[in-house]
Amino acid sequence: MWAALRLALRPCARASPAGLRAYHGDSVASLGTQPDLGSALYQENYKQMKTLVNQLHERVEHIKLGGGEKARALHISRGKLLPRERIDNLIDPGSPFLELSQFAGYQLYDNEEVPGGGIITGIGRVSGVECMIIANDATVKGGAYYPVTVKKQLRAQEIAMQNRLPCIYLVDSGGAYLPRQADVFPDRDHFGRTFYNQAIMSSKNIAQVKAATGEEVSAEDLGGADLHCRKSGVSDYCALDDHHALHLTRKVVRNLNYQKKLDVTTEPSEEPLFPADELYGIVGANLKRNFDVREVIARIVDGSRFTEFKAFYGDTLVTGFARIFGYPVGIVGNNGVLFSESAKKGTHFVQLCCQRNIPLLFLQNITGFMVGREYEAEGIAKDGAKMVAAVACAQVPKITLIIGGSYGAGNYGMCGRAYSPRFLYIWPNARISVMGGEQAANVLATIAKDQRAREGKQFSSADEAALKEPIIKKFEEEGNPYYSSARVWDDGIIDPADTRLVLGLSFSAALNAPIEKTDFGIFRM
Repeated sequence: MWAALRLALRPCARASPAGLRAYHGDSVASLGTQPDLGSALYQENYKQMKTLVNQLHERVEHIKLGGGEKARALHISRGKLLPRERIDNLIDPGSPFLELSQFAGYQLYDNEEVPGGGIITGIGRVSGVECMIIANDATVKGGAYYPVTVKKQLRAQEIAMQNRLPCIYLVDSGGAYLPRQADVFPDRDHFGRTFYNQAIMSSKNIAQVKAATGEEVSAEDLGGADLHCRKSGVSDYCALDDHHALHLTRKVVRNLNYQKKLDVTTEPSEEPLFPADELYGIVGANLKRNFDVREVIARIVDGSRFTEFKAFYGDTLVTGFARIFGYPVGIVGNNGVLFSESAKKGTHFVQLCCQRNIPLLFLQNITGFMVGREYEAEGIAKDGAKMVAAVACAQVPKITLIIGGSYGAGNYGMCGRAYSPRFLYIWPNARISVMGGEQAANVLATIAKDQRAREGKQFSSADEAALKEPIIKKFEEEGNPYYSSARVWDDGIIDPADTRLVLGLSFSAALNAPIEKTDFGIFRM
């Protein structure tokens, strides 16, 4: 049965949302305004964000070098292709590779550098099929598995299972890193889980392809290609070298007889009306400065066209329909703290997207849900619970992008990592924590001051400053996007200018899996 569609046919007394253009006939309203490129604010924002982006690219290039020039030279001297060369030779010519979790292990281990966690993971097209590629980097500690290596591989397998992507393993590993074996071997989220996942994916008809491009040696099971192809039967194909192994892998994928069946309609892709790098000047690096999330949407969706849903109700949350590379997307973006109205609006919109099989994109810049006696009386707790429940239960593909702050329960309501988005990315200006550092410092300072007062003691301004400084420093460090990415809490820090491409590739990958029916629980009324 079709849901009722309610339209207000009388002229609206309020002005249209910022940046919403007029439309005629059947054309959809386009979004976005041309910023004043010469304004001091735009220039400052642009400079700050560009500095962060340059730093991001410099760090990525360093990670791509793997274990360094000496290790790379040794690897090449053995007649091997470098891991990124293997991937380039494996994927279809000219096709993109969506690399994931590049900063896994970044500054994570004292006095030990493990670039990329010693492994490369990402989604690439092989013989026309989107595949999850997992490649050991033997230039990093001989391809040994650190705890973060395991975590990164498990995350890649999780993405493959959720999105039904065949997995290709380019194996060149020395096994577990023995000095950290206790953190690699015994638990359920450790090394053995990767083999468990392979078995489960195989049982779900998700193909697993393994190319032993280097050495995988254990004390119990030695042997090369000749032994395992002629006697043991472990191997299905015998490769002469790296190039031959990758050629055989492409043939294996071609013979999977796999056909992608979309559960959504598609349209021809169109570029946005505005340059992507304008996001630098619109958003900037100062999270205390407000910006209209519609201006972000205008620079990532097809033709900058956006059909906004309930534009004048609960307007601290922006919801609406658009397309990215031709795929339909329901967008939920923050324009401030979440009130009861915006939470109910978000709940309604998520339900609509689930009913229509439309994937969801969450653009997070959120301090949380509104608090206070008045708002509690109005029902913010139950209305917030509605939105959180709707987001949790939604079975359509969900992708989250943190473009600013991501704090407290707002992180949950906007589909943070705990709510299992298919992919979660973060901009280099973003911050994620239970609350901002200054806010946390003020809360703890107030508690300390009250405690001193009960004890009849003074709490001087110097005492307050001494208490606050380390707290602010700690929250700044732990809320940093590199801290998050190092621990694989997200799937990568991305350049804002690359957002549209990254989202397009991610939605394309997600739509390999059929969209399941959503069953919502009981909403607290």
